[in-house]
Amino acid sequence: MLDLTLLPAYLAAVGIITVAPGPDAAYIVAVALERGPRAGLASAAGMALGMAVHVTAAALGLAVLLRSAPAVLLLVELAGGLYLAWLAVTSIRSARNTTRNTTMKAPETPPEGQVLRRAALANLLNPKTVLFFSAFLPRFTTPERGHLWLQLLILGLIFLTTGLIWDGLIGLCAGRLGQTLTQSPRTAALVNLAAGVTFIALAAFLLTDALRTTVAS
Repeated sequence: MLDLTLLPAYLAAVGIITVAPGPDAAYIVAVALERGPRAGLASAAGMALGMAVHVTAAALGLAVLLRSAPAVLLLVELAGGLYLAWLAVTSIRSARNTTRNTTMKAPETPPEGQVLRRAALANLLNPKTVLFFSAFLPRFTTPERGHLWLQLLILGLIFLTTGLIWDGLIGLCAGRLGQTLTQSPRTAALVNLAAGVTFIALAAFLLTDALRTTVAS
């Protein structure tokens, strides 16, 4: 079981990390503004699903394998950057199509399952997340209290639950704001363009990080 004396410090750290702006929150806001509150909630769930995989990998010690295979980390980060770049292109194309329409049409919103899968894939294609969990979670474990992997999973579950609630609120609020903004073709195009710029920034972040890692190695 967990060392309850360490739990307050862990909860405080999780709270700070969760509310701090980051790539996941930026992704959720971009999708929610463009697609609405249901897409925002689906994106939050997708991010949590991706993080569940990262936490499980960290608990099972798979982060050690990633550290010993920098080429794999590089390839995954490159794939993540290219994937986000593709999402940026689709958003910018949607903005251009919206400005060309003389009458306002309801945006073609992909099914929630597709939105969830896209968010989960975007999270999974950032391999540094599992390295973060493998470095952060063990600080709040006590080997004398039982199975280390079980403690890591419990801590990870707390992290995921907190993140899912916060991300869900972000997605819901941003989605409702997006519904208001996209009532006219002009603002709808601007929202789509803003989403595309956000995805470009996230892609640049991943690709730059991959380049920095390559140079450092």
